[in-house]
Amino acid sequence: MSPWSSVPAALRASHLTFYGDAGTAWDAAAPALAARFTEEWRLAPDGPTTHGGVAWILPVRRSDGTPATLKLQPLDAETAGEPTALRAWAGDGAVRLLEHDPDTGAMLLERLDDRSLADVPDDVTATEVIAELLAHLHRHPAPDGLRRLDDVLASLLERADAARGTLRDAEGNDLLDRCAAVGRELAGDAAGETLLHWDLHCANVLASREPERGSWLAIDPKPLVGDPGYELLAPLHNRWDDLVRGGAAREGAVRDGAPGGERGGSRGRLERRVLHRFDVLRAGEGLDRGRAAAWTCVRVLENLVWEAGATDSTWSSAPDRVIARVLLPLVG
Repeated sequence: MSPWSSVPAALRASHLTFYGDAGTAWDAAAPALAARFTEEWRLAPDGPTTHGGVAWILPVRRSDGTPATLKLQPLDAETAGEPTALRAWAGDGAVRLLEHDPDTGAMLLERLDDRSLADVPDDVTATEVIAELLAHLHRHPAPDGLRRLDDVLASLLERADAARGTLRDAEGNDLLDRCAAVGRELAGDAAGETLLHWDLHCANVLASREPERGSWLAIDPKPLVGDPGYELLAPLHNRWDDLVRGGAAREGAVRDGAPGGERGGSRGRLERRVLHRFDVLRAGEGLDRGRAAAWTCVRVLENLVWEAGATDSTWSSAPDRVIARVLLPLVG
């Protein structure tokens, strides 16, 4: 059976979790979509498919032999803006968009190297790359038509109110309340006009095939328009095991009297490493420490609200809770 004849089982399971029956219906229709755009865009299959949590990735070659990637995924609030952001970046710091079908969301993308930042042994080096890449992407003006962080925050605070007291433990409920209080403070100000990637972790940064465009390029944005501090949680809790072990991380000095510097034991060391990674990320574009911490705590709130409504009891927000404990004292 051709690998293009059905969506991989793991992706079908993910779609069932996130989209329910609509995800199952999408999976049934996806092979026909692949056949349709292979014909319309004059593509030839070029190897086995892969996938993330949402997208089905099909390697292809164009009619001139150029390698490319056909990306198919359900359309929702997070995925619908991807082609708009990729057009705005136009290959500068991000993968190039070659074709797009607005009705289905199908995209033809340039094919990048298979190596990602997850393959870089030193997690601090990987974090520095993400910090530089975020600063580069944020220089591009935000186009019209994308979701706005102001609206996301308003909806999140409503859901946080409904989720109060529903987590399985006292610490989680306390952090949800404290992060929601930070969000309510931020809701009084405009959330900003920066074009955000929103999901720039190590697996979403691939090696470039064109050195003149830089060594690394971003893929798979879930774009928003808002404050760049909202970007930091994904790379902050990425490669969490490296922070827990200490591993290759070069622990930096604790600055500005931040928490964790005087604490002993493994918990104190972990908090210092979290704080160092946070400072590397925010320093990439000179973000105010308190404001970046506040928006990161709002992003933690989003995950806590999701956890409150999740039926999968194996999912854990443990990394985000550590991050919130470290950053809440920095919020002015």
